[in-house]
Amino acid sequence: MTRLNRRHLCLAAAAACLASGTAFAADPIRIGLVTALSGQSALAGEAITRGLAVAIDEINAKGGLLGGRKLELVRRDDEANPAKGVVAARELIFKEKVAVLFGGLDTPVSMAIVPVANQEKVPFMGPWAAGTPITKNGANPNYAFRVSAVDEIVNVGMLDYAQKNFKAGKFGMILVNNPWGESNEKGLHAALAAKGLKAVGVEKFDGNDVDVVPQLTRLKAAGADTLFMVGNVGPSAQVVKSLDRMGWQVPIVSHWGPAGGRFTELAGPNGKNVHFVQTYSFFGKQSPVGEKVISALKAKYPAIKGPDDITPAVGVANAYDGMQLAALAIAAAGSTDGDAVRQGFYRIGKYEGLIKTYDKPFSPTVHDAVTASDYVWAQFIDNRILPVGMAAAK
Repeated sequence: MTRLNRRHLCLAAAAACLASGTAFAADPIRIGLVTALSGQSALAGEAITRGLAVAIDEINAKGGLLGGRKLELVRRDDEANPAKGVVAARELIFKEKVAVLFGGLDTPVSMAIVPVANQEKVPFMGPWAAGTPITKNGANPNYAFRVSAVDEIVNVGMLDYAQKNFKAGKFGMILVNNPWGESNEKGLHAALAAKGLKAVGVEKFDGNDVDVVPQLTRLKAAGADTLFMVGNVGPSAQVVKSLDRMGWQVPIVSHWGPAGGRFTELAGPNGKNVHFVQTYSFFGKQSPVGEKVISALKAKYPAIKGPDDITPAVGVANAYDGMQLAALAIAAAGSTDGDAVRQGFYRIGKYEGLIKTYDKPFSPTVHDAVTASDYVWAQFIDNRILPVGMAAAK
């Protein structure tokens, strides 16, 4: 056969495939992820990856989406840096042509990425960062959705938890000095004001501080009997170590930053005294979805033998549910067009997820699928994140 004839045959075959739609069906639907894959929060970035990967495997095993197109995960490391996060997001949007962009482990990174997603009309799904303005960003239309904690809701829960469990009455805030800290400062003040209360003091620390004794000394002098803490792994560990140096034993009610990495290693033995919020735990009796996800994780990642090894659980759970909901949105849209997928999120009905059974989780005015009733409280016991009630029984 001549080279010319082979070329004609190939062209004819390609034309036939295009006519039947099979070529398009074979094109993968790319799902982007921008998160911290290195540094102190790398464990959380890996947990998000695993949650997405298990969900994608499940969806692909069922035949994929849009007539057989398989999902493909494309990751980039933002190194917890907003500028690097924006570069990574733009690469995934323009070069990789992702249909949905997951990411922003850190609130400052997410808040930098979301305007890009809104401008380019690419749906953004947040599986971790909790800053209220991520989804309440003022954009219309708004392409930012989330399956995760939300600061203003968590803040109400932090206050309720402190009052119920520690009989607290004088609250001090120790917050990271960035947009996530600002979001929580606003939310905590609002939660306190709703009960006719005020904080006795508010102190800030930078992410690279290795000593926060001066700030904590001021809160102690102000009479704080409980601390509200907001910070990721490293800074939160420094708060605990600074309290140790002071010899001040005070209850700490924290956002979920400590769950994101090597907290107990960095904080020392008193890391167990920090109580923090979670959206899910793989300990205890699981739903059928929970059992299915644990089995899938064990099969895909041989190092996972049980719940101890699925950490931080929220990264896995939020990402798994977020991916399943994004897939439902793409299916409802009937395409990967960004605006169609955005509207597809509003057409999701009932879905039995890992964290809960969702029922119309999104609307044009509600872009957060997790509500106040979906949180659980946890602490580190022997390097394991356990629900507080279970931790007390150990």
